[in-house]
Amino acid sequence: MGLFGKVKRQLMKVIEWKDDSKNTLVYRFPLTDRDEIMNSSSLVVRPGQVALFIHKGEIADVFGPGTYTLATENIPFLTKILSLPTGFNSRIKAEVYYVSTKQFVGQRWGTQNPVIMRDADFGNIRIRAYGTYSFKVEDARKFMEEVFGSNEVFYVDDVNTQLKSLIVQGMSDAVAESKISALDLAASYKEFSAQIQKCTQKEFKALGLKMTGIVVENISVPEAVEKAMDERTKLGVMEDKMGTFTQYQAAQALRDAAQNESGGNLAGLGVGLGAGVSMGQTFAGALATENKPREKQNTCTKCGAKLRAGAKFCPECGEKQFLSCPKCGAALSSGDKFCPECGQSMIATCSKCGTELRKNAKFCPECGEKVNNG
Repeated sequence: MGLFGKVKRQLMKVIEWKDDSKNTLVYRFPLTDRDEIMNSSSLVVRPGQVALFIHKGEIADVFGPGTYTLATENIPFLTKILSLPTGFNSRIKAEVYYVSTKQFVGQRWGTQNPVIMRDADFGNIRIRAYGTYSFKVEDARKFMEEVFGSNEVFYVDDVNTQLKSLIVQGMSDAVAESKISALDLAASYKEFSAQIQKCTQKEFKALGLKMTGIVVENISVPEAVEKAMDERTKLGVMEDKMGTFTQYQAAQALRDAAQNESGGNLAGLGVGLGAGVSMGQTFAGALATENKPREKQNTCTKCGAKLRAGAKFCPECGEKQFLSCPKCGAALSSGDKFCPECGQSMIATCSKCGTELRKNAKFCPECGEKVNNG
């Protein structure tokens, strides 16, 4: 039995990894105490793989795709290992790790907490974003040294959390550097994707990785800002329609005058033009009156009591009142969430994380930061 075991250990061994998974980054070839990598064993490395030999805790050699015969004539590090008194048939005491170098696509990323964005129209606003990204191992040796460690298997999920954090950091930098208005965010997803990839590539490379692509699927703003954007868009459409309506009425008047054979062409033309312009102006004036914001009656934001004009404090409960925008000085009405002139937010936010605060909150509900209500 002992002789059979000895002969079995002397048999040539084929080392290979048939990867049938979709999320395995690193796989250690299983070698027990009875297994021996003998001189002249075969090493098979398939496309999309790299094999690394670890000897005494150090990376001894890296093999790209191909089939190799492990012999001292063509494997440099084996020469040193096998130049021992035991001779040419000594077993190789080494570990073999396979690293997948294929692309891992469709990885999800997103902002767990809002990112503060400084906007020229709406002031400081909180945005959220999400999308997908792809990556692969570019430098297997560096990845093993910086990230992997000594586990038997290493999956994509084991590194995803760190990569998502790097992407969110890159997104924050890209938003700050672009200085794009909140109104134009939706039209700039492709530019943001390219900028995020540029900002993040250095951090990926330090881990032996490469980001092969990233897609920004959505960037969202708070509901109050969305409503303000909708109002601006509505006003812009109405202004354009008024100009188009006036031009249409004038064109109709010209056509009617050309078809009139009664001899009063010029008079008809003048009346038609005047009517068209007058109707357009009347319609525009009516809409302007309708869209004109109604004057708000000043009331206390805390107890609802009526306030005198220019009152700094509520006469009933003593609550401090906003009189003017701290940014541009425009007059405000009680309950305004944004300045009607410059768009500065009047909503109290945490100075540390930017979370919107409830009235009279003493601590931030997100990060626990003490709120300065002075």
